[in-house]
Amino acid sequence: MKIFISYPPLVSEKGVPLLGQNRQFQWFNSPTYIYPVIPAYAATLLKHKGEEVVWDDGIAEGLTYEEWRARFLAARPDLVMIETKTPVVKRHWRIINELKEKADWPLKVVLIGDHITAQPEESLKYSKVDYVLAGGDYDFGLANLVEFLSGKGALEPGWYWRMNGKWNPEGKNEEINWTDGEFSEVIITNSGLKQDYHLHDLSVLPEIDRELTEWRRYAYKNGNFKYTPGAYMMSGRDCWWGKCSFCSWTTLFPGNNFRTRPARLALDEVGHLIDLGVKEIMEDSGSLPIGPWLKDFCTGMIERGYNKKVVMSCNMRINGIREPETWRLMKKAGFRFILFGLESASQKTLEAISKGLRVEEIEPGLKMCKEAGLEPHITTMIGYPWESRADAQRTVDLAADLFKKGYVDTLQATVLIPYPGTPLYKYCKDNDLLNFTDYDRFDQREQVMKCELTTAEVKEMTQGLYKSFLTPKFIWRKIAGIRSLTDLRFMWRAGIKVLGHLLDFGK
Repeated sequence: MKIFISYPPLVSEKGVPLLGQNRQFQWFNSPTYIYPVIPAYAATLLKHKGEEVVWDDGIAEGLTYEEWRARFLAARPDLVMIETKTPVVKRHWRIINELKEKADWPLKVVLIGDHITAQPEESLKYSKVDYVLAGGDYDFGLANLVEFLSGKGALEPGWYWRMNGKWNPEGKNEEINWTDGEFSEVIITNSGLKQDYHLHDLSVLPEIDRELTEWRRYAYKNGNFKYTPGAYMMSGRDCWWGKCSFCSWTTLFPGNNFRTRPARLALDEVGHLIDLGVKEIMEDSGSLPIGPWLKDFCTGMIERGYNKKVVMSCNMRINGIREPETWRLMKKAGFRFILFGLESASQKTLEAISKGLRVEEIEPGLKMCKEAGLEPHITTMIGYPWESRADAQRTVDLAADLFKKGYVDTLQATVLIPYPGTPLYKYCKDNDLLNFTDYDRFDQREQVMKCELTTAEVKEMTQGLYKSFLTPKFIWRKIAGIRSLTDLRFMWRAGIKVLGHLLDFGK
């Protein structure tokens, strides 16, 4: 079977879409490409099973939609898997409908993603997609579907498909402002409401085929990488906390389903990436596994000498590591960049989003990490429906203070979006807090939720977060820290990214 793992180009005056391997969606003025790890496992697993697999990321390739469509139709794949998210799902419906109309062969289309997991039946009603998957193990799921279509087994839980239904052009549904068409009197069935993650042992996955999945396309245009070429890996699915009410990936991977690949396999993967010439690795588990796993991984990095050959980065909770010696061990093992979700300086907000963090833990936690010689990065959000302007300003002020004290090195600011499937979305629906329900507008360019702040004020304060570190003291500290041409180049790239983000949230 010829199988495509596809990311069709999505053309917009808003910029380049940040779609794969991403917990929030944005259109970026300064292109950023993140390597989609789980789809890469899917491609590799299918290749190992003898299927013909094509990695088809038209976004990262910089193709126009017309170029991509012509290539796709000429290739005549049997099956294509497309990842989607809320702000672009309607675009993907249109693309799927067009492909199904133009294909003169029995093309099968599969949709995956957090939006699909939250509302699996919707896409089967409003597009000609054949199968949708409710769950985040796209690799195991797609392999299971291919075996089923080949007559070799039954479907695991999580798959949805149509039993019947007639396609009516110009159908209408006010809830999602969709007017291109719909299936009427459709009957949808499933093999089980969600994937059963107990069926999937991550240790049996083959090592990702990086050449098949064109890793170099994602190795340079990424602001997380100080050293290039860079690469992504993912040892845990996904976050061992997994409770934050705004996070779309808790829809895919609730915290009580957290799983890891053994540390030895993670180390083998690091070794393979070193052999490919990778200089920095982003370990993109929602939160890096801690405890014995982290100790084994760091010890292995040192014993194998990998800490001298590659730099590591990761996501971590601010209160996830409480012992200075663990941070020092990570530094010795080659870690550099640590991404923390701060989100807000309001305790009320931290509790409302189930962050499991207290405001008084923020500064000591970041200070401990910084004193170990690491480079903390914080993520922050503006636009909570219950926050006042004063609450939001506290987040801006705290960020500025952390930069002034030298406890953080970089920052990411976003507008809070209530994605379908998250507790935050349910809260907004139950309390009539949504300004609109048009998915196209869930893209951080305007305020989705009712709150004290207007869209203009939300954007202004988001820009204010990016400007919070632009103090003479911080800039001088960075200039004084330049030790090499690599440092200078990284500062230049970081500056370009900041300017891009200011444009992302401009008027």
